[in-house]
Amino acid sequence: MNSEPQPPELHRGLSTGAALSLNVIDMVGVGPFVTLPLIVGVMGGPQAILGWIMGAALSLCDGLIWSELGTAYPEAGGSYAYLKHLYGEKTWGRAFSFLYAWQVLFSAPLSIASGCIGFAQYISFFLPNASRPFASSSFLGVPIVLSGQTLIAMAACAIAMLVLHRSIIAIGRIARWLGMAVGLTLVLVIVAGFTHFNAHLAFDFPAGAFHLNAAFFAGLGAGMLISAYDYWGYYGVCFVGAEVRDPQRTIPRAVLGSIGVVATLYVLMNISVLGVLPWREMAQSSDSHARMFTMAVFMEKLYGHAAAGVIVVLIALAALASVFALLLGYSRIPFAAARDSNFPPWFGVLHPKHRAPLHSLLTLGGITLVCCIFRLQEVITTLVVVRILFQFLLQGLAALLPRHRSERKTRGFRMPLYPLPILLALSGFVFILFSRPNFLRDIRTAGLILAAGSVVYALRHKRIRSASETS
Repeated sequence: MNSEPQPPELHRGLSTGAALSLNVIDMVGVGPFVTLPLIVGVMGGPQAILGWIMGAALSLCDGLIWSELGTAYPEAGGSYAYLKHLYGEKTWGRAFSFLYAWQVLFSAPLSIASGCIGFAQYISFFLPNASRPFASSSFLGVPIVLSGQTLIAMAACAIAMLVLHRSIIAIGRIARWLGMAVGLTLVLVIVAGFTHFNAHLAFDFPAGAFHLNAAFFAGLGAGMLISAYDYWGYYGVCFVGAEVRDPQRTIPRAVLGSIGVVATLYVLMNISVLGVLPWREMAQSSDSHARMFTMAVFMEKLYGHAAAGVIVVLIALAALASVFALLLGYSRIPFAAARDSNFPPWFGVLHPKHRAPLHSLLTLGGITLVCCIFRLQEVITTLVVVRILFQFLLQGLAALLPRHRSERKTRGFRMPLYPLPILLALSGFVFILFSRPNFLRDIRTAGLILAAGSVVYALRHKRIRSASETS
């Protein structure tokens, strides 16, 4: 009796060190180097350190959720698998997991493209005319710009796609080297600042900086919003859960370890830079170029123009590394949905040699290449709402359900003080949602995306049911 050949499966080849490095490069990117003036500005002084600390606390609470769910369900797709299992594989869980994978087709390429554009903007430090457009238009109100920066951003995406076209063991080795480079970039900034440290500048708090009034909490909310974005990525290893060695140990160590490492480096970097650059000049500068290249200004003041060039190259490398990590993780979500017969089977094809989700990777990479021509900030910030709703909030609520409360006693890592970290994380994300200036508009846009996904899911479900009844 001949049995049908089984399709190849993902390989568990990612070590703890590689998983930790993958999370670190996913988290850092270009964000903290660009947003430092923003968080200092919205919080009104060196008390911006509270924003970094509160962002770390929120990430830690949410990281405990990811660690617990990641060890209970160490599968490809991360949140896709969690929603499916916790809400019921044949009922709401199947619908929620489909909608999650559906929105990834929109939000993931936009998120990856923002990293590509960040890389291009930093490289243009050496090519000042690269930002000059040679063609421009708009599509559905979103500006389209073709410039040298656009081509550089596309090249960054293409490089990441080529590098990811290999086995998970080789990818793990690359992740470790990139993690070391990104970590050393942060350490370089920290050491440079503390060797020229001026405590009076670093702790030049304005009058009333710590008065617990409405202005203080408004500033703290805005600062926490910025820092939370800079911490995102600590869950990257969970998307490749089916490729992690010893997930019961590796996933919690990678998630919680990356939060601890990156939070420490962010806080130290904040203090060291403020000990060199006056915070009032940094926060009040109207020069967008100076804001983008704050770290170049910082290094040039200390060591000259050549040092500024070195730090720009290192930050560009950090941006490219984040593109690599994002594309790796997100490509596993449509793949997981396809292998679950919840997405077109085309997405479930693995490379016969490297055992990587080839079609899913090519699809997300191809959409990202197109997204590089758009100026995306408004679109990206709108889609963040979808991510919070269908990733952080929905799986956080699922971790409170009776199904998980009973299973967590026998499966994987268990968070301390359950369910307090979950309640704190949910409260933090709800606070971030309501802190957004265009919250209602973003909710409407998110609703349209999810409504379209619901229609597609209903049509697929009807077709599949009709086919099964016919057969």
